[in-house]
Amino acid sequence: MLKQIQKLGQWVFLRFEAVGNRVFGDRLNPMYYLGTISYWMFWIVVASGLYLYAFYETGLQTTYSSMERITSGQWFAGGILRSVHRYASDAMVLTMLLHMLRHFVFDRYRSFRAFSWVSGVVVLWLVYASGINGFMLPWDQLAQFVVVATTEWMDALPVFNGILTRNFISPEAVSDRLFSLLSFLHIGIPLVMLLALWIHTQRVPRAALVPPRRLAIGLVLMLVALALVKPVVSGPPANLATTPQTVSFDWFYLTVYPLIYAWDPIKLWLAVGGATLLLVALPWLPPKRAGKGAPMQMTVHPGRISAPVRDGETLLDAGLRAGIALPYECRSGGCGVCKATMIGGEVEMTGYQASALSEQERLAGRILLCCACAKSDVEFEYEEDAARRGTEIREYAARIERLDPIGHDVMLLALRLPEGERIAFEAGQYINVILDGGERRSYSFTGPSGSTGTIELHVRLVPGGRFTTALFETMKVGDSVRFEGPVGSFTLHEPSDKPLIFVAGATGFAPVKSLLEQAFILGIERPLILYWGVRSRRDLYMAELPERWAQEHPNFRFVPVLSEPSPEDRWKGRIGLVHEAILADHPDLSGYAVYACGSVRMVEAARPAFVAQGLSEDACFSDAFVPAGGR
Repeated sequence: MLKQIQKLGQWVFLRFEAVGNRVFGDRLNPMYYLGTISYWMFWIVVASGLYLYAFYETGLQTTYSSMERITSGQWFAGGILRSVHRYASDAMVLTMLLHMLRHFVFDRYRSFRAFSWVSGVVVLWLVYASGINGFMLPWDQLAQFVVVATTEWMDALPVFNGILTRNFISPEAVSDRLFSLLSFLHIGIPLVMLLALWIHTQRVPRAALVPPRRLAIGLVLMLVALALVKPVVSGPPANLATTPQTVSFDWFYLTVYPLIYAWDPIKLWLAVGGATLLLVALPWLPPKRAGKGAPMQMTVHPGRISAPVRDGETLLDAGLRAGIALPYECRSGGCGVCKATMIGGEVEMTGYQASALSEQERLAGRILLCCACAKSDVEFEYEEDAARRGTEIREYAARIERLDPIGHDVMLLALRLPEGERIAFEAGQYINVILDGGERRSYSFTGPSGSTGTIELHVRLVPGGRFTTALFETMKVGDSVRFEGPVGSFTLHEPSDKPLIFVAGATGFAPVKSLLEQAFILGIERPLILYWGVRSRRDLYMAELPERWAQEHPNFRFVPVLSEPSPEDRWKGRIGLVHEAILADHPDLSGYAVYACGSVRMVEAARPAFVAQGLSEDACFSDAFVPAGGR
């Protein structure tokens, strides 16, 4: 039953997050920052509250009038900030509940996460206590209702036994000390809450305390807009000689208050207390047998770094906890920044968008570290400097400038950016073409490092491929293409003293071409050897280019390898798998550096074989692409 509820909840969240991706983009989707937005609302509440407190007067005869002066006398400052204070408080409750619900439906509250879950329940109680206390301060009829209802509800407990309500039987029973006490509580409870928030985030590796800057600014502007459209104002002044008949209610904080009079107060205490105990006990319900074995291990490339992984822990959290600089952005399976390639082991993937990781990529061994939990010892490779570059990736709108067939199934696609726009990239990087619906198709830059307004890509026709079929059959010069970039860390690692071997499989020639042209520009005089593996002779769609390089650069050698030559090819060159040709030519690879780009199958076969033949892990650089065009 619990699994079915969680599965339904995951479906709902993923649908809402997909809508958010279309509206805000996957880097600024508020659904991916519920925890940090809660923190941001807290800071806004504190900042606005400090301003309001500077003008607030704690006296029976002055409290209401001081709030009126703040609200109306300086509406341009105090009035707006009072409304922002209220709306930010409401938003904090909403985002905290959604944050908690998301962790529940994605089953991320058990085991080592139980500490954060239980401390989160404590924070939630403190938020409600502080918020309800805040409604008492203006001393209007809503404040009167909240004060009286709260004391009557608490008086139902045997420990108070009616003592509290006596203080509000008549107006004469209330003194200035009440407002001093309420003000003290409204300052003290948030201080305790700040401590609880700090404790809550201690076990979350690299926990962010504010959302991305643009999202944070947008949220502030939204609160200000709400404050201008529907400002928060006081009701009529409190009068304990009468009972308020109508009050402007806040359902975010005062949800249970109508039940104080509709139910038996003791039963309401039992219901609220029972719900709290259920939330606290939830990480251990239903009970599970605790595993007694050692934690699993993950091995991270490049660098072959090992770190322990706890049961149910994502690979991203495990890596960050171990101090590994893994790339990440949303941590919720929406942006794709933490994408990695599995080398070995088994993981469970849940709760991610297809736009961040397509089915073709998943089948090809790609994973999202923020959504992958180890089911055994695992080994994977990530882009070493993606974390540093992640914030530099931009979205562009370009137009098709040229469509030139350069092979029987390969098209040279030239994209032109708008006048004055340029994109800076490093040789070997790629762009993600963005399709309708948010899916990505990745294609490498084909030229050396630089900044350009025109991008050339090699696009191979994939039967049934959504983008490639349209490109070959219906798209034309002038059509618009959206893409993001630059992406990738398959770049030259120079300076070095090692001879360089470049391995290209099919259109893996595109990034290798980019790297080689960069090597020529750098004036590298060490041996440069290109092995280009294809199926038949006609798949060597630009063979004349590396042949010309061999004539122009004495240190360059070109070795084409066909795996299935046809009789018509009359092929007299190398036959077989491209990586096997390298192994045959270089029995000892210990002194080389290898750059390999091709299909996942080619890279997965080549890399361990090269390492077994002496190639250093730190000198093997690879980029595997998905046949459907994604990476």
